[in-house]
Amino acid sequence: MRRDATLLWALRSPCSFACKYCYFGTTEEHKLAPPSAPGVLSHLSRSDVPADQLKAFARTLAGSAITRVVIAGGEPLDWPTTLELISLIKEAGCQVVIATNGVPLTRPGMAYRLIDLGVDGVSVSLDSADPHTNDQLRPSRSGRFGHGTVLDGIHTLLAARGEQHAPRVGIYTVVMRERPQEITDMAQLAEHLGVDYYVPQPISLAPDHALFTKLTHRAEDAPAVAEQLDLLYARPSRLALPDPSYTRRFVAAVSTQESGEVANCFGGTRLYFAQPDGSIWDCPSDRKIAATRPEERRTLRDADARTLFAAPPVCTDCSHFGRDCVNMWPLVLDMPRLLAAETVR
Repeated sequence: MRRDATLLWALRSPCSFACKYCYFGTTEEHKLAPPSAPGVLSHLSRSDVPADQLKAFARTLAGSAITRVVIAGGEPLDWPTTLELISLIKEAGCQVVIATNGVPLTRPGMAYRLIDLGVDGVSVSLDSADPHTNDQLRPSRSGRFGHGTVLDGIHTLLAARGEQHAPRVGIYTVVMRERPQEITDMAQLAEHLGVDYYVPQPISLAPDHALFTKLTHRAEDAPAVAEQLDLLYARPSRLALPDPSYTRRFVAAVSTQESGEVANCFGGTRLYFAQPDGSIWDCPSDRKIAATRPEERRTLRDADARTLFAAPPVCTDCSHFGRDCVNMWPLVLDMPRLLAAETVR
């Protein structure tokens, strides 16, 4: 059995932040009108898979095509069962990367528990180097957490890790139309904090999203984005970054509102996406999900990963490529290097 695929697993729905541009939508809008379309995510966890079914599926990852599991949310570390699942996934011989908002890392014992479990990477979301701007973009639902809490979480994990190699710690930043400078500002903050890798990514919103016009890049924004990316890759740094080819995809994504076509797409061959309700898709692209016929839809409920992901690795020329796909390139192609002990660039 081949082992070269990544499973992006959105494990649980709730989150302590209320980012209005979150790909899960907002709790407020979904309380009024719960989403029903295939693939549409929600922080309201009415249909999340029960813990026992998730554990059963995790046990079948051994011997499957999956070599790496990126555990996302919502906020996966808010759910105690996540730690049990990490243990099962590691026992199955897979790498584990946690995508977190950073707040749970401040809880007593959490950092040491992740280290003891052998987690390979922890990717923390932070969207501005300026505390006030970040907390406006990423408001806490309770008002108790913010930019400072996230930095405390990063410091806690790095201190607990000490001189150990793992977990590697990184920062992911969503870059928005009005703030291209965050590309380099966040890199400087990341280096100051002492994290290992940094990934800026273009914001991806559906055209009918209320914030699409305000936050989504237009073609005329591409030069400013390209300039910041050039500065990022030109400055000496110990940070591991995605391969330089990622910058071309980033700039191309913000240069057009239309979807393009990509040759040899890895969605459905080296990448799979699992939602909290158990739905399995070739990738997180909303266009690709919408184009998936009902008879092609799959679920991890009562499924065996060894058969679920057993399709031969035949890459396709995908015509549903969009901005949200750009963010998958570092996840699949660059993650082995981002998790390496030393990266030279």
